[in-house]
Amino acid sequence: MKKLLLTLTMIFSVSALAYAQGGALTGRVIDELGLPMPGASVVLTNAQKGIPTDANGYYTIIDIPAGEYTLTVTFIGYKKIEQTVTINAGATTELNFKMEAGYAEGGEVIVMGDRLKGQTKALNQQKTNANITNVVAADQIGRFPDANIGDALKRIPGITIQNDQGEARNIIVRGLAPQLNSVTLNGERIPSAEGDNRNIQLDLIPSDLIQTIQVNKAVLPDMDADAIGGSVNLVTRSAPSGKRVSGTLASGFNFLSEKPIWTGSVIASNRFANDKLGAVFSASYNNHDFGSDNVEAVWYKDDFDRVVIEEFDIREYQVQRVRRSFNLALDYEINPNHKLYLSGVYNWRDDWENRFRMRVSQLDDAFDDGIAVETSPGVYNIPQGARVEFQTKGGLDSDRVKKRRLEDQRNRNISLKGEHLFNTLKLTWSATYAKASEDRPNERYLSYRESDQSVNVNLSDPEFPLAILSNSADNLGIGLNEISENHDYTEDEDFNARIDFQKPVSNSTLIKFGARLRNKNKLRDNVFYSYEPLDEDAFGATLGDIPTNDYSNPDYLAGSQYRVGRFGSPAFLGNLDLKNGALFDESDELGEYVPGNYTATENIYAAYAMADVQLNENLSGIIGLRYEGTSIDYSGFILDVDNDDISEASDSQNYGNFMPGVHLNYNFSDNSILRFAWTNTIARPNYFDLVPYAEFSPDDEELVRGNPDLEPTTSMNFDLMYENYFENIGIVSGGVFYKDIDKFIYERVIEGYVDPSFGNDLEFTTFENGGTAEIYGLEVSFQRQIWKGLGLYLNYTLTQSSTTGIQGRENEDLELPGTANNMFNASLSYETDKLVLRASLNYASDYIDELGGEAFEDRFYDKQTFLDVNGSYAFTPQWRFFFEVNNLTNQPLRYYQGESSRTMQMEYYNVRFNAGLKFDLFNNQ
Repeated sequence: MKKLLLTLTMIFSVSALAYAQGGALTGRVIDELGLPMPGASVVLTNAQKGIPTDANGYYTIIDIPAGEYTLTVTFIGYKKIEQTVTINAGATTELNFKMEAGYAEGGEVIVMGDRLKGQTKALNQQKTNANITNVVAADQIGRFPDANIGDALKRIPGITIQNDQGEARNIIVRGLAPQLNSVTLNGERIPSAEGDNRNIQLDLIPSDLIQTIQVNKAVLPDMDADAIGGSVNLVTRSAPSGKRVSGTLASGFNFLSEKPIWTGSVIASNRFANDKLGAVFSASYNNHDFGSDNVEAVWYKDDFDRVVIEEFDIREYQVQRVRRSFNLALDYEINPNHKLYLSGVYNWRDDWENRFRMRVSQLDDAFDDGIAVETSPGVYNIPQGARVEFQTKGGLDSDRVKKRRLEDQRNRNISLKGEHLFNTLKLTWSATYAKASEDRPNERYLSYRESDQSVNVNLSDPEFPLAILSNSADNLGIGLNEISENHDYTEDEDFNARIDFQKPVSNSTLIKFGARLRNKNKLRDNVFYSYEPLDEDAFGATLGDIPTNDYSNPDYLAGSQYRVGRFGSPAFLGNLDLKNGALFDESDELGEYVPGNYTATENIYAAYAMADVQLNENLSGIIGLRYEGTSIDYSGFILDVDNDDISEASDSQNYGNFMPGVHLNYNFSDNSILRFAWTNTIARPNYFDLVPYAEFSPDDEELVRGNPDLEPTTSMNFDLMYENYFENIGIVSGGVFYKDIDKFIYERVIEGYVDPSFGNDLEFTTFENGGTAEIYGLEVSFQRQIWKGLGLYLNYTLTQSSTTGIQGRENEDLELPGTANNMFNASLSYETDKLVLRASLNYASDYIDELGGEAFEDRFYDKQTFLDVNGSYAFTPQWRFFFEVNNLTNQPLRYYQGESSRTMQMEYYNVRFNAGLKFDLFNNQ
């Protein structure tokens, strides 16, 4: 590694001394409102030199022989610009352009409204990118009813989203699980506040914060290689050419909680100091009271070979989510050759949650012992032997926690970047500090639980299983089980730095090389205490002895038969004086939290070199090599259950990966491109999966162990994509992809496991490397304005996969977890100069989510279909009314076990409605 860095340093030094008596051309391309035009093609036609503008509309062409040239600027959907420019030797010429919207159709110039401008910016970036990408621009995000970035991403070909509480949270790209994909902010990795994985919670990031989403499905050598599925880059807003203030004021209604939604955002920007300094500030706020109706079941085969349930939950969730985001971006032009950028992003999301869970367990004993009496097919009465629990989740009654479980998630990012031109050598650098955290203070649980209860079990329709007290009045006679309070904290802190050099070595070849450092420190620090009343009778020996609320709902979305019952009230739980030794006996429950605590330090050192070559008039290519060296140190804890003793366990890993890549683009015409890519990528194990911990839950008889022998997953990827762009705003594309994956990591679950330390008949979970996996598929996409304001957007992705080396199941034909075979998006819109109406459909087929010890135990994420509609009407160019309706299909989050009729979890959210005003005040004169 040191030799490689030394070699690059020598190359940098030699390149910096190189001098050519040519000139440079730099500038910015904006639209008629002063907003940047990313992906505009800037070409010196009689010099055969050109370059697309970057995400902020800037371009730089270097090593131009002195002389006079014709310069053209083109952008799909905008009028072409031609201008004569004179280049002087050893000097940099600055030339800015303002483009006018409009395209020719049937001999007539059609002028676009604001609704199409976002689509044109996305398509132009996608067209001019050197690699295979999909792009969504900010205006286009606004055309879909998307509250967060995850909801916008699910409409891109090959993207599947896993939902949580009705919002998109985790991204799956081309069948690859969230931890196999990367999410970056302005090209820098976003740290994760998740305690046990590398996933980025996309519901933390509002769409108002972002200018462009770039999904890189074939990464370039100058990009981080930990993106087997793909890399999602979120680009924040940049300053336009003049003063601009825009924003949103809206309110809505959640049909489950029957409570309002409040939304607001503002974006203010301007340029100062003779246009050398640009500034843009954006802020957004969203306050949403919602909830979910949830049913869960665990299935097994009893001693009589019947498929029945061993555990069953009815859960009622009540949640308030407040999301706030702030972004400040500054850019300063020292002179045409030197620019500096400073940006800061702060995302803050609070979730206040109460959960009321009725659980029936130990049903397996009743079925195996023959206690369960089948009164009709699939319907059973268990006169005794079931255990029933009523648990309230809440928090301390304080101004901050508000008698609920508070999950305080924050993500901060500050970045300083520079762009410098030294004759023919272009130098860019950046340094970024980022931190993610999740804090859950004073989280409380109150549980009443009783064994030997009489319950009725209805499995006649396994899609809607049910287990409930035979006599609902027994609810209040259930005895006290446990009171607890915990404080969970997770932190992920990153420092990233990179330097890149770019230099032409001939009229047809550009070389680029650079180095990168990523330093990450992650920790999880949890505590958990249980409390026992000194006088249980005075406290409340049974549920009927304390203040309770009835959370049963005849309109429960899963069905009126699911009556959750009465629970200890959040106010009662929140006001308990648990630290009062005269009332409660406190116990430090080491087994509940010690095995889950850990620290990890990861350092990644990377270097790359690549050549961008114009092979002939139509064919261009990029060939390069990237090296990433990884060093990880981690430590956790092992709890000796018998002796109640804690010991620290530490380990480390060091490895390096060389990853070559080739990208070829063949232009049949200006708007017709065939792309090919061969890339190599990596996915590192989750930090916590490496820690040699043992986490045991006696009540649930569940054991989870880490695996310090996990190795990183690697993949060789092949992509072929054809794209044809339409001048009247649109694209038709189609392509195939193939991934050859080695040592993929999977979560293995074994039922009836025997452990020498923790006992028999356990549900054991660990993490292992499989053998190999193959993923292959095709993507097709079509979007176009088809007739007089009528627009159509369609895409479809077919994905297939196979695996080898899964222990205990070597002879089975298993798909890779996370691979949805079919994904489809459709959107139909009607647009005039003032009115926009749009209906959007999103479908993803079911897929295996978690492998069990056998096919019966496999967990599947069920198919889902979302239908959303939105529209707007512009009273003036500055003021627009809009509305959005989400989840008209009332699509639940659903998992099933083994076969589709066997529900493991179903969670319903109902419909959401939002409406308000958008304003856009600008002055770019």
